[in-house]
Parts: sequence; C-alpha cells; structure tokens
Amino acid sequence: HQVVARLAESYRLFYDYGNAETWYAQLVGFNNTAFPQARYWYAICLRYNGKYQQALDEFNKFRQSYTTADELSVRAPLEIASCEFALSEAGKEPRYTIEKTGGNVNEGGANYAPVILDEHTLMYTSSRAENPPLPTAAKQPVNKKAAKNTTPYVNDLYTASGNSNTFDNSQKVKIPTAKGYDQGVSALSPDRNSLYLTRWTKKDGVKQSAIYLSVRQNGVWSEPKILGDNVNVAGYNSMQPYVTTDGKYLLFASNRPGGMGKNDLWYCIMTNGTPGGARNMGTAINTKDEEEAPFYDAEKNLLVFSTDGRVGLGGLDFFQSEGDFGTWSVPVNMGKPLNSPKDDIYYTALDSKHPLAAGFISSDRESICCLEVFSISRIRKIVSGLIIDCDTQQPLQGATITLLDTVRRKTLNKITLDETGRYSFEVDPQRFYKIIAEKDNYFTKAIYFNTDTLARIDSMNNPTLCLKHYEIEKPIVLNNIYYDFGKATLREESKTVLDTVVDMLNDNPKLTIEMSAHTDSVGSDKFNNKLSQERAQSCVDYLITKGIDAERLVAKGYGESRPIAPNSLPNHKDNPEGRQLNRRTEFKVLKKQVQARTAADNNSSQ
Repeated sequence: HQVVARLAESYRLFYDYGNAETWYAQLVGFNNTAFPQARYWYAICLRYNGKYQQALDEFNKFRQSYTTADELSVRAPLEIASCEFALSEAGKEPRYTIEKTGGNVNEGGANYAPVILDEHTLMYTSSRAENPPLPTAAKQPVNKKAAKNTTPYVNDLYTASGNSNTFDNSQKVKIPTAKGYDQGVSALSPDRNSLYLTRWTKKDGVKQSAIYLSVRQNGVWSEPKILGDNVNVAGYNSMQPYVTTDGKYLLFASNRPGGMGKNDLWYCIMTNGTPGGARNMGTAINTKDEEEAPFYDAEKNLLVFSTDGRVGLGGLDFFQSEGDFGTWSVPVNMGKPLNSPKDDIYYTALDSKHPLAAGFISSDRESICCLEVFSISRIRKIVSGLIIDCDTQQPLQGATITLLDTVRRKTLNKITLDETGRYSFEVDPQRFYKIIAEKDNYFTKAIYFNTDTLARIDSMNNPTLCLKHYEIEKPIVLNNIYYDFGKATLREESKTVLDTVVDMLNDNPKLTIEMSAHTDSVGSDKFNNKLSQERAQSCVDYLITKGIDAERLVAKGYGESRPIAPNSLPNHKDNPEGRQLNRRTEFKVLKKQVQARTAADNNSSQ
C-alpha cells in the first residue's frame, strides 16, 4: 500500500494526473485508514482529467468520511461547487475558439506569458535549455511555473516572428541575465522603452521572486534593476507585472503583508513612470487562495486575471471584472474553452481597442509538465438592422445608432449610418440590449432585444425601424382617435393609438408636445371650444396615466377654428367627408432642449 501511495503522490506532484489517477484509484480501493486523504487527491486527479461527475462523487464521499479540520476539508466544498459548475457549463455554446500556437514557440520546456510587441512579433517566457541537453536528459520533468535549477532548463525572455497563429525564428531577447536566476513574465510601458520583468530563484525549494525594470537606450536593454519597496517587500514575492496602456497603473501579484492570503493582486499608481505605494485590490477581487497574472484594459475598465479561489473549471481559471480601482463588479468566470480543468493564466489582448476579441493565453491543458501558448478568438455574434424614413421609406443616411447593455447600463457602441441605412454590431450571447436610433428633427426610437437565440446562430436581423420626421410647431394628425358622440370620453380603440405616442415620448425624453383636438362646424363656437378642450385634456390625462410627466404635455382645444377641409360644398350643401377630416386629434412638438444625449439619458427610458 505504501508503494502505491508513493507512486500516486509522485505522479501527482509532477503534474502527471493521468498516471496519478490510476494509482490513486488503487489506493482508494484498499480502503486503508492510513491514507485518509487519498480520496481527495483521487478526486483532484479526476477533475484535472476532466472527469467531473466522477470527481464530484469522490469529493462528496471524501467530505462525508473525512473528519480532520485542515486545508483539504476547507477546500472540498469549493471543489464540489466547481465540479457542479463544470457540469452545468458542459451544454453551453463556447464564446471563443482556441488553438495552440504553431511554429517553434511551444518547443522545449514551459512557454508562457506572451506579450505582443507588434502584429508580427510575440515576446514570451520560455524554459528551454540553455545548452541542448543529452537525449536522456530531454525527458526530465519541468516544473510548469519555473524550471528546477537542477535541470538544464532556465527561464528567459524570447521573441518569435510570424503572423496569424504561427511564430518561428525564436531567439532570446538581448537583456542581461543574473547567475542563478530565472527571468521572464514581463510587461512593456506604453512607449515600449521600459520593460518590467520578474526574476526568481529557488532556495531550499522555496521560490523567491521580485520585479525588475530594464530601460531601452539606443536599442539596447539595460541591466535590470530591482524596483523599490513600493513593489518588492524583502522576504516576500512580487511577480507578473502589467502596465496599463495609459501608463497610469502597474499591476502585479504578490504575497506581501496586508493581503487576503497566498498571492493577491496589487496595484501602484504611476507618476512619471515611478510606481507609488502598492494597494491591495481588495476582497472584491482577492481570495484566500491564488490570484495571479492581471491584465487590465483602461478604455473598457476591464480586469482579467486568474484564480483558483473561486468556483471554476479547475486549477487557475480566467475571471473578468469591471472596475476603476475604486469599485469592482463581482468577477465572472470566462467559461470554456478559455478555461479548462487545468491551469489557465496570462491573458493578453491582440488589440487594445477590442480587448476581449482575440489574444493569447497560457495553459497546461495539453501537456503533462508545462504551460504552452494558445491563441484565442471570440466567436463573432452579429446583430444588424435597417433604419428608414417613415414617409419616404428610404434608408435614413446620417442617423445615429447607439447600442447599450441594459443590465449593466452601459453604452457599448455608436455609429452613423451611411447611404445603405444598415447598422451592424458585434454582441455577446445571453445579454440584454437596447438600440437607439436618432436623427435631428426625427422622433427617436428604441428597440429592446436579448441575444439568447445567438447561442445557437451567428447573426440575427432586427425588424426594420422607421423614424418619423417632424418640424417644431407643425401638427401631426393621429388617425383613429375616437370619442363618444358629443363627449370627451376616449373609446378603447383610441388608447392603442395613444400608446404609440407614449412610446415616442419615452424614447424622446427631452420633447414637450401639445395635444390638440378639433371639431367640425356643427354646433356653437362655445360648445365646440369646450368640447375640443376636454377631448385634448382626455388625451393628456391618458398619457399621464402611462407615466408621462405632466410638465411635458399641453392640452389645447381649437374648436372649429382650424379646419383642414371644407365643412360644406361650394353649393352650401353639407360635406360629411370634409367634416370628418376636421374632427381630428393632433400633436405637435413645442420645443426640444438643445442638449447632447448622455448614456444616463438613454438609460432613463428603460
């Protein structure tokens, strides 16, 4: 039993979960009370191997039988929740495609932490051998985070050139090294002339790391200098630097005092390239477990990082959170295939303008020993539509179309239509959106939609939307508004027409309108004026019941004073058709505040 236990543990500690699973299965089968933790590690191996249901069963058995209060008993509920989460994710459509990077980037030992220098050059950290080892040494296991110093594998920075997802011609970055140290996991300043990198060594099996700075002068990188105690605290680790594209923040991972436990994410505010005092990113982001490898998009206020302290697919998983270093939204697991049962870490975007559209990650999902570089690309989901003029039925060139996320209350995109009148936006599945179409002297319209259907298809076409032209003080007749004979009581069918006015006023929160009623010439002026005033007021009262602010509405009865057709024929006989046209209800725009729409205005009508 002891031999089986040692075999199982050895394979697990060298990240060979396939062989470890086999031996732990035997060990668990012995039911030997001398190995009470065996079932936990068996479940861990099953989970690493993607066998979530079996892992879940074993974790539950472990929790029922294990009575010791230790790190394993504390961790087990999170592992159970993660297995349940992984099983629930299994049926979901993936949001990304993922492909291992080709060429010679993934040769040798571990290859990870890619940084995009330009569209044809990738910089990354690699633990390939400094001198090609003998064939017998080539099979030596390599620690996936940092190669053991007893092997010929030393971590350093490399570049590779290519395009798409194939990069060749790997060569070391010409940057001074330090004897006995590994270096890599780097970040560049916005001007590309300051390189922040991690250097680490192992003493008595304990990793010690710190962040250094190298400056490029005349095309040559200087000897890296350790950053001060704002970033590095003696006796603790700081690593995995990231500088935001606006140069305002330096983010990094560290187990320095003042954190939640293990490695936390920290940040420094940069002043003229010098980092200020480090601040912990708080309990909204950090857990008592590992938080590592931050990436932050300053334009979208979006943080991507890896953690094993939250419910995920296993190991380190990618999470995203929106925030501005003051507050952060609850981190959301980024799902498969970005995440796997193993470690997924070091997100980098291909294009800073579209941070989550495409990029590179590192993962050991396809390797026993080591991290490898993969490219990712978001599966594009497109929503489109056509905007026309209600009167001419022609495409409405020049209209502005705004896309908003109605749950997060955020403007996502804004375009001006060309002569085709068509808009097209890239959207995410399972989100709720609002599209606002607006143009000067046209009534703004909004449509709401969710993208549940986009989980199964790549595009959806919204119904054609028409915008109605208006002029200030020019009346627009509302057809099919009816009242009881000789009274101001609205008939039910009239309310349906007035509901369209409610929609228009909700979509145009800055407009003030006059509702007006007109009569034919039958009856006295006094009676007709009173009747038309009451009818206009009935319309206004109905709009108020639908939530329209009374201050935006004016009721006006014009009686028979403004006919639009003759009440009688030239021979003085009655003209019922003309009188019917004169018995009408209209509205007109009185004024529109000259003020730019803001995201808050747009959201106010939701």
